[in-house]
Amino acid sequence: MEAVELPNLADISEEELSRARVYRLLARLLGAPADEGLLVFLRKLNGDDSPLGQGLAALSDVAARVSVEEAAQEYHDLFIGVTRGELLPFASHYLTGFLNEKPLAELRDAMNTLGIARSEAASEPEDHIASLCEIMHGLIMGEFGKPVSLADQFQFFQNHVENWSIKFFQDLEAAKSARFFMSIGLIGRLFMEIEGEAFKIAA
Repeated sequence: MEAVELPNLADISEEELSRARVYRLLARLLGAPADEGLLVFLRKLNGDDSPLGQGLAALSDVAARVSVEEAAQEYHDLFIGVTRGELLPFASHYLTGFLNEKPLAELRDAMNTLGIARSEAASEPEDHIASLCEIMHGLIMGEFGKPVSLADQFQFFQNHVENWSIKFFQDLEAAKSARFFMSIGLIGRLFMEIEGEAFKIAA
């Protein structure tokens, strides 16, 4: 997604920055195979005693034991495959059983309303889980040209993310090809559950 203006970080709370960082991390992990720089970053992660913190610690541990080549092969097996990967990380697929269906059209309408332009470098439909995590990051950080209220964040999350992403992350946790990505599935599932609860409390 294309950002048009960088926000003043002083105007964003530490809690919001933390949310944004998790969305950005998930977007990077799910958008392309990990390179050495990403693995080095993951190996330095520390987690607290919370379930999400333990998930981050588990991801750090597995990142210390996986090579770039192994991570790339796992990404290929999960999301690309010979004809298709083990999982199809698209909202349309999870909500309708088919790609490029009504959920994608509804997402594009919502993006247009929020002033979010599709990146010219993007090769996947916008309802890919990585793209949606990137959009949520941008909404929190105010990167799409105007501040976005919590209410508008919640509406976007509820309409385009929450209604399928938890099932996707559950499937990722249980995928037979997942070793490195098992912890990513756990982190994604827990984070989306936390987001859903927090939005409902704030509403």
